[in-house]
Amino acid sequence: MLHIKETIVVEGRYDKNALSQVVDTLILETGGFQLFKDPEKLALLRRAAQRRGLIVLTDSDGAGFVIRNRLRGAIPAEQLKHAYIPDVWGKERRKRKPGKEGKLGVEGMPPQVLEQALRRGGATVLEEETAFRSGPPLTKGDLFAAGLSGGPGSGEKRKALLKRLELPEHMSANALLAVLNGCYSREEAEEILNC
Repeated sequence: MLHIKETIVVEGRYDKNALSQVVDTLILETGGFQLFKDPEKLALLRRAAQRRGLIVLTDSDGAGFVIRNRLRGAIPAEQLKHAYIPDVWGKERRKRKPGKEGKLGVEGMPPQVLEQALRRGGATVLEEETAFRSGPPLTKGDLFAAGLSGGPGSGEKRKALLKRLELPEHMSANALLAVLNGCYSREEAEEILNC
């Protein structure tokens, strides 16, 4: 498994699932074209790009390039890297028929192809000892102890924290945990929870 410094942005959850078997880093989804209507999601991607850098890994079809170009226009070039998958004709297993252009997307690529695409895109591969965060990652127990999940009023407290961090208000506790562990060091994340 590759430990990568940058956050990776993909189009959807199936892409995220395929990529999470290859890399250990924060992986965020655009939700396809939902990115164009969701300023909070774009703000989250900007924050991830500022903190760690962002690698865009979209499908090689026209829709993937539209999303890629939107991010290229919204995020400074020095914070953005682009990884490209090759054009492979076919269809993903879960689909009845191929996509409009007949190409496999990120979810249909073998793990070694995804790894090669990320390396060619300039991903910063970290050694085990130099992982981005210092100390063990936060857990759901930390969120519970901070009153952000599983208790009375935790939903309101979590929404207030999400607003303060300028994150999408509908993020689940698990998604918040992934962002805290992916964009902040252990000490920074604990400080955020204690404010």
